[in-house]
Amino acid sequence: MRDEHIIGMIEHAPLSGLSESELAKVREHAGLCAECRRAFEAAQVSTLLLRERAAETIEPSPFFQTRVLAALRERQAAGEVSAFRRLWNATGALVSSMAATVAALAILTLFAPDSPPTTTGPQEMASTYNSYTAEEVLFDQSDATAEQMSYGQVLSTLYESGE
Repeated sequence: MRDEHIIGMIEHAPLSGLSESELAKVREHAGLCAECRRAFEAAQVSTLLLRERAAETIEPSPFFQTRVLAALRERQAAGEVSAFRRLWNATGALVSSMAATVAALAILTLFAPDSPPTTTGPQEMASTYNSYTAEEVLFDQSDATAEQMSYGQVLSTLYESGE
């Protein structure tokens, strides 16, 4: 019995939950082992303290129920108003930025200068603004003997007005 300490048995079950044979083993081992005796005494003291504390009845102060119900009503009344406020706090920045973006796009759409294309096809539009076509750029189907354009020619092609 000296090799088997009872501390594990005491920690896993309350003293009141132990059977008579287990309590006899605990008492026998506690008589032989000082460490287990201290653990057994601590378990007895804690059991006694818990029983005494559980036996006490605490009376609430006068008007406790009235104060609790009043506080609950105040919290519910404030909760109805604050639900919208909490929603606005969470999404206010997003809604504001979306409204500003819509306003900016509306202003740009209504007051931007119109530059209608002279032709309707995409191929004709590309040739009006520059001398390259999509096939020439993507597939390099330009004339191999043609000279390279100078920077001035490139800039004038990019920035020439659509008159």
